[in-house]
Amino acid sequence: MQTVLITGGTGMVGQSLTDTLIEHGHDVIILTRNPRKSSRLHLSYAKWDIEKNYIDPLAFKKATVIVHLAGESVATKRWTVKRKKAILDSRVQSGLFLSNALKTMKHQVHTFIGASAIGWYGPDNELSLKDGFKEEDKVDNSFLGDTCKQWEDSVREIGTIGIRMVTLRIGIVLNKRGGALLEFIKPAKLGVAAILGDGNQIVSWIHQQDLNGIILFAINNNTVNGVFNAVSPEPISNKALTLAIASKYHSWHFKIHVPVWALKILLGEMSIEVLKSAKASSKKIQDQGFEFKYPNISSALNQLLV
Repeated sequence: MQTVLITGGTGMVGQSLTDTLIEHGHDVIILTRNPRKSSRLHLSYAKWDIEKNYIDPLAFKKATVIVHLAGESVATKRWTVKRKKAILDSRVQSGLFLSNALKTMKHQVHTFIGASAIGWYGPDNELSLKDGFKEEDKVDNSFLGDTCKQWEDSVREIGTIGIRMVTLRIGIVLNKRGGALLEFIKPAKLGVAAILGDGNQIVSWIHQQDLNGIILFAINNNTVNGVFNAVSPEPISNKALTLAIASKYHSWHFKIHVPVWALKILLGEMSIEVLKSAKASSKKIQDQGFEFKYPNISSALNQLLV
């Protein structure tokens, strides 16, 4: 079994991943600026501080796998100049820090799994609507596209020192603990299906347990190497997703379309991403042998909304 060092382990995705890794017999060390004592078997916390160029050398030496999830949330606040800098810097600086640590400190890490996002891709075109964006498709000329490129570039050199590199471009994660799903649920509980814009934009999503499964699959399979989209095999339109969630709470519901102008006022530049259609393909990870537990929205919501 492996000792997995996780950055961003106290967040929504990291907490769920920790549970899955421990359930499968792995030891987990969560890197945090404020470590605490853990009463849980197979879980410990260790200190890191990027600004002070510090990482717990003992924890670092124990790790055989690193899962790098750290980064400021993209969706919780408006994209001011200050916020955009924090989103970018939190990803790039932490990636460069880990890359330097792996090149200079004693360790036994053989696998590095880094998070990225489908923000890499631009809005859908005729080909992507048919087959979905593939991992070799070019980066989008946008804030999120540039962020994803710099994010991935920050750890690229790790692959040159004999460590297996896996990069996951993650879609919208559906997790009952919070995130995007919670925002869909709020109006649904009131009997309102709040469709964003015309609702035709494609949402590339993934169930949290399938994201955990892909990471576990990557840890356990040495043939998994390179960039993979971490998205469900069946993307869905915003309208269909909104109506599916609303129907879980009420047999009746009022259907409203939140106008584009209102989203622009409310969200600012972030509204571009909310309204963007981006259909990403899961074919590459499936061709490696990964099987989704929740391939479609029906199976996912049946598990999440119980």
